[in-house]
Amino acid sequence: MDDKDRLVLHILEENSHVPIEELATMVELPVHEAADRVRALEAAGVIRKYCAVIDWEKAGDSEVTSIIALKVTPERDYGYDRIAERIARFREVKTLRLVSGRYDFIILVTGRTMQEVARFVSEHIAPMEQINETSTQFVMKTYKENGTPYDERIAGERLPYSF
Repeated sequence: MDDKDRLVLHILEENSHVPIEELATMVELPVHEAADRVRALEAAGVIRKYCAVIDWEKAGDSEVTSIIALKVTPERDYGYDRIAERIARFREVKTLRLVSGRYDFIILVTGRTMQEVARFVSEHIAPMEQINETSTQFVMKTYKENGTPYDERIAGERLPYSF
């Protein structure tokens, strides 16, 4: 992977829907070479998935997002991996990260209501043998998601990428 590949990744991370011709111009490569690089990054698993950032409130289908911190007892010979695999299987879990500090995992969970999220935590997460403590915070308002501002007043003009 070279600097051109890294630049391609940064541009696609910002806007995965950018036309290949525009991407090629931005990274100063012929279109066919830019397309080859994107395909190679996809094949190598560096680019894992393309997704849209959706403002569900504007779509009229609000959902509740919560940030849940977990204290966990790691398993002998497996550490945190097996409990992470188990938690990751739930469709409600959108993000799962091992973190440093007071808690071991931070998970992002979505549901239709606060009660649905609370029920999910109390019925599926908290009862797990390795879970020692949970702390749930509900997201009240989103200002920025995956680099995309939700409020046009704070969007402003983005600085160009450079190395």
